[in-house]
Amino acid sequence: SYSTRSLSISGLGVLLSLQLALLGLASDPCYDAARRPRYCLPEPADLAAGRPVQASATCGRPPQRLCAFRHPGDASSRRCRLCDGADPAAAHPAAYLTDAGGEATCWQSGPVANASLTLALGGRFELLYVALRFCSPRPHSLAFYKSTDHGHSWTPFQFFSARCPQAYGLPPASAVSRASEHEAICTAAQTDPTPLVGGLVAFMPLAGRPLARAFEYSPVLQDWVTATDLRVALDRRHRGLGLRGREASYGVSELQVGGRCRCNGHAAQCGAAGPGGAPQCQCRHNTAGPECETCRAFYCDRPWQRATPSDAPPVGVTGMTTPPPLPHSVSAACECNRHSHRCRFNLELYKLSGRKSGGVCLNCRHHTAGRHCHYCQPGFKRDLARPITTCQCHPIGAVSTMCNQTTGQCQCKMGVTGLTCNRCAQGFQQSRTAHIPCIRKSAPYTYWLDPAQKAPPPGSFAGGGG
Repeated sequence: SYSTRSLSISGLGVLLSLQLALLGLASDPCYDAARRPRYCLPEPADLAAGRPVQASATCGRPPQRLCAFRHPGDASSRRCRLCDGADPAAAHPAAYLTDAGGEATCWQSGPVANASLTLALGGRFELLYVALRFCSPRPHSLAFYKSTDHGHSWTPFQFFSARCPQAYGLPPASAVSRASEHEAICTAAQTDPTPLVGGLVAFMPLAGRPLARAFEYSPVLQDWVTATDLRVALDRRHRGLGLRGREASYGVSELQVGGRCRCNGHAAQCGAAGPGGAPQCQCRHNTAGPECETCRAFYCDRPWQRATPSDAPPVGVTGMTTPPPLPHSVSAACECNRHSHRCRFNLELYKLSGRKSGGVCLNCRHHTAGRHCHYCQPGFKRDLARPITTCQCHPIGAVSTMCNQTTGQCQCKMGVTGLTCNRCAQGFQQSRTAHIPCIRKSAPYTYWLDPAQKAPPPGSFAGGGG
């Protein structure tokens, strides 16, 4: 029937949704097949693709005649054309550096001694490589600089020159020492003018760094590859290539910057832009923030840490009755016994616990108190039927409103007994003062501390229980 068919289709849809959900969980790079957290990273991408580049000089205003080579190894293949910024067919703007045209389009600086290209990445990234493809001979000297504060200050990243001491005051270096692995070096590699067109200059920030294989354990190298902006300084052209000075130009057809979002090992995807247009890591492992650089609210039982490959859970462990402990880089929830949804981290408590727990619950509810909301507030006791209930200590017979939080026994005044201190004990009788509600007597009666009650109730003789 129609209803049966509808039910079958509905059930199939639910099953399909469940299978897709399970498939999504199984394919999450931040968790293994058993849903245990593990180190993960976003996929690398070309951070320069489609982004605007600021050039200190661009040919065409006014129109000028520039010459370049058509063949990589033939100096006689020189060809001269007019660069006109007002004519799209004859212009060579900086937008050509990061467009989809590849080597078919080319930015040209015009006949200047030096030029610079500045690229704002739009956020903090970990850079893997920088590559320039030239449509002119490669420069005699050029340098890469990076900024980590959106262009307010610049740090040398790499120098290239056929004459490092003269150009940059540095000796040519082919190796990096551990003491200087966070410093730029100068190399003569990739500075030869040939090929005359299509030459490549590429730089990998981690190449040759002594601790590159231990990158995830080196805060120095993590900071070294981090940048918000990149600048290329084209400082000197080669001479004697058959090009006159007023017709020679720097020319770059492609600028590529390989990198990934800085997510500290806690995200495998970098999605929609956050505040200010910066990319936002899709954080896992109970972390939060644009770079997963802090713990989620209520997950403050341990200090935040960057994830590392060694945080992976044990492999091949079988027969376990309890799940293995979370890696130390995974933020753990505070233990508040369901009486609070807020907590903070206390470093001193964390150290005193043997570096196991440092969470302190805030704003405990249900009349609870303590670091873990694990005991009752003064004047309240535990109750099997309800989480916390009032002590109900008698206002005259009890010393205070507080009681034993487990048994509910109030602290009685002399001569008073009962769970709530509501009657005189054996050998005592009610007095006329609230300060000493029960006084010694000779008759074997136990009196209830109720002024409206003239005589003890039946069965409340000496020894009556509370």
